[in-house]
Amino acid sequence: MLKRNIMVKSRRKKKGQSTVEYIILVAAIIGALIIFLPTTFQDAYNATLRSGTNGMENMADRLRNSRPLAP
Repeated sequence: MLKRNIMVKSRRKKKGQSTVEYIILVAAIIGALIIFLPTTFQDAYNATLRSGTNGMENMADRLRNSRPLAP
């Protein structure tokens, strides 16, 4: 019984450890991209923001034009 409890605890610890390692790895990759490709990353980020903004402006214009004019 005691041996089984020790094995269960070690499995949980390893699962949590691998999750933390995965998060650190992803953060390191993102950090490397930002450092080594600043203009490419910035251009992609700006394009994403521009696309979202244009979509919202287009929808606002469509809504504004679809409302009937007040008499």
